[in-house]
Amino acid sequence: MSRYRRPALLTLMTGLILAHGVAHARPDRPVLLRHATVIDGTGSAPQADTDILIRDGHIAATGQHLPSPAHARTIDLSGQTVLPGLISDHSHVGQVSGTQNGEVNYTRANILAALSQYEHYGVLTVTALGLNRSPMFDDMRREQHAGLNPGADLFGVDQGIGAPDGVPPQNMFHLGADQVFRPTTPDEARAAVNRMADEGTDLIKLWVDDFRNGVPGAHGLPKMRPDIYRAAITQAHLRGKRVAAHIHDLSDARALVAAGVDILAHGVRDKPVDATLIHAMTQQGTGYIATLDLDEANYIFAEHPEWLDDPFLSFGLSPALRQQFADPAWREKVLAAPLTAASRKALAMNMRNLLTLYRAGIAIGFGTDSGATPTRIPGFAEHREFRLSVMAGLTPLQAITLATGDAAHLMQLTDRGTIAPGQLADLLVVSGNPAQDPAALDHIQQVWHRGRQVPGPLAGQAATTPRSR
Repeated sequence: MSRYRRPALLTLMTGLILAHGVAHARPDRPVLLRHATVIDGTGSAPQADTDILIRDGHIAATGQHLPSPAHARTIDLSGQTVLPGLISDHSHVGQVSGTQNGEVNYTRANILAALSQYEHYGVLTVTALGLNRSPMFDDMRREQHAGLNPGADLFGVDQGIGAPDGVPPQNMFHLGADQVFRPTTPDEARAAVNRMADEGTDLIKLWVDDFRNGVPGAHGLPKMRPDIYRAAITQAHLRGKRVAAHIHDLSDARALVAAGVDILAHGVRDKPVDATLIHAMTQQGTGYIATLDLDEANYIFAEHPEWLDDPFLSFGLSPALRQQFADPAWREKVLAAPLTAASRKALAMNMRNLLTLYRAGIAIGFGTDSGATPTRIPGFAEHREFRLSVMAGLTPLQAITLATGDAAHLMQLTDRGTIAPGQLADLLVVSGNPAQDPAALDHIQQVWHRGRQVPGPLAGQAATTPRSR
């Protein structure tokens, strides 16, 4: 039964953007994709031998043996599967370059390069949850919505609200003072919400965590006070904005749901979710994004140096990041770090809680926190999140639905995430059938974004994906 509720390298990448600009001109001819297996993003079973007609950037029709319009470009996709473009409900842009975080990376060129990388991996809509600078972020969102640049469509939070001297840690991430609000009183919290709402933010983001990350004996950072986040949530709702909260612990999840938060933007990772939280989330319609890849990305590349031979990963690596992954000293240091042991435990708990909440019928989206740190690689992280969701106990079809139709639903996007007439022609074409073999999702053959085929070196290069993935 479907869970879906309604009918969603900087130099290299800059070069791809320039080459891609011509391809983003609106095509004159309709496109008819023939004989594909179609996974439509609603949770329905794959449909064999199905045609999709694309016209003016949208899906005009689906079905078997569709008549071919005059002058249509026809593409035979026998043996291949078409699914909606992936949607990330929790990512970041402009935070990372190479192996470094910092405000210096918040540039137009860097953001466009990341959006182009997402697009080539078939992640066609990205929600950047905070640490953004206005007015550039607001301008770029409008440009991406209008299709003026190549790359994924962009939604998100402007600055977001954190605790003074707390999360997100300013020194660790080298943040600018204008990238996050840190109110000290409820009035300041309300003013921060009003500022973001006036700027047109899609959501309000709160960081409610002490960043101990489950490391025994770790010294935590100051945590946001309840009177601050309650004031922010109330004011956001008065301004017609939903609130997404960064959490780690079950106790914070409970408190924030009780305060009316709309989305838990990370999974609960310290303890099993319980009936009390599930009941509260069900009553309030609270959404959930697990971000399984967040903790795994802390250590997985140190654990698997052989993945560097995989072109599917290599495409997303800057030279500096590739060099870091190849360094035996770096790998040894990471694997010995207390954070790695804690991250393994957090991932296991997160996977367990994802399955529990899924089975309880909680509204769940899809995201990874990609782009927040160098090892959370835009595009690759989303494919890994899909695989981890399957490892958590979801069927491949359920995990695909989370990353498409359910992800669109959580972000209230009604024009994408499913394959149906009238929807945007945001499509990912892969060889094989990922509903039967999860590895097939990495075997990208084509990407169609608003009816335009995305060029680039990624298509057709994933056949050598290491078996360990």
